[in-house]
Amino acid sequence: MPLTRIRQVRAFYLQGGGADYHDQGRGHWIDDHISTPMAKYPAYRASRQSFGLNVLGTMVVEIEADNGVVGFAVSTGGEPGAWIVERHLSRFLIGANAEDIELLWDQMYLSTLFYGRKGLVLNAISCVDLALWDLLGKLRQEPVYHLLGGAVRDELVFYATGARPDLARHLGFIGGKLPLHHGPAEGEEGMRKNIALLAEMRSRTSDDFWLMYDCWMSLDLDYALRLAQGASEFNLKWIEEALLPDDYWGYAELRKNVASGMLVTTGEHEATRWGFRLLLEMGCADILQPDVGWCGGITELIKISAMADAHKVMVVPHGSSVYSYHFTITRHNSPFSEFLMMAPRADVIIPMFSPLLLEEPVPVNGRMRLSDAPGFGVRLNPACSLHSLAT
Repeated sequence: MPLTRIRQVRAFYLQGGGADYHDQGRGHWIDDHISTPMAKYPAYRASRQSFGLNVLGTMVVEIEADNGVVGFAVSTGGEPGAWIVERHLSRFLIGANAEDIELLWDQMYLSTLFYGRKGLVLNAISCVDLALWDLLGKLRQEPVYHLLGGAVRDELVFYATGARPDLARHLGFIGGKLPLHHGPAEGEEGMRKNIALLAEMRSRTSDDFWLMYDCWMSLDLDYALRLAQGASEFNLKWIEEALLPDDYWGYAELRKNVASGMLVTTGEHEATRWGFRLLLEMGCADILQPDVGWCGGITELIKISAMADAHKVMVVPHGSSVYSYHFTITRHNSPFSEFLMMAPRADVIIPMFSPLLLEEPVPVNGRMRLSDAPGFGVRLNPACSLHSLAT
């Protein structure tokens, strides 16, 4: 293939769904009294949007090659993420060889260390990285998963994240992950409600159907241990992101003390190989859950996954739709995938980043075969109003 240079980098943002899937309307299960680190303040307990979970919005990055081919990707980051892409990261991209993805990642990461390392800056780098992989797939007329070494299984198998695991079971998923509703600030009554909901969902499902609790960084070690103890009666598959992301010591202690057979998982809000190295070397988790749109993109996820494999730890990426699907189907230590139920009542299957992406695949009976369409196989919906920094 002749050398292809990057001609232009464009970044946009929008509100209302899309990659920032927390940005939903009233009555959606994803914002229904879910336990958070801010729940110790009563005013911010009933809604995650009340403390600003949806303020960033969706970021879209387009990278155009000198032959007119355009790769794109989406992530969380909104207007400030778009600013980072256009005003800082673009200098490394414009004029560069579109195939030099590893080089470009290194330059973007090292140049932003003084204000980055994690969070919004890594969201921006991740989005650029995913757009580069999409571009490379389109230039070579291959799906991204072919570029990553090819599939190691015929299809992806999914568990569902949402408010109704009982409905997820009937839709063919292997398990259902519930949001934890009540944290330490709501005392013993809250704990009883958490266990009661789990018991109810177990009664509505079968013993071999996985049930998990997503605690979204909201617990202390004592509460997490007591929750795990109470949940063991109902065969909780795992307890997820129970503690603050930087409490590696707490995660190591939690993992040592949960009931035999119960897994401890985390990593959704961790970033780069260095953050995940700490989780691995300190024995913090049985499953790592990096979000490919936040952790550094596919280029970094390759390194994270390889380290995890050497530690015999599974990698099951958080959400992220096609961007994680194309990765997990190529990795032996990613035996199943997550699907976020984005219907307001978690009762029907709709595309995870709806309405932003067209041709976005969804599981059928809890399973999915990926297409051979070039890149990530999706298109931007022209009906969605994208905003540029200029406007």
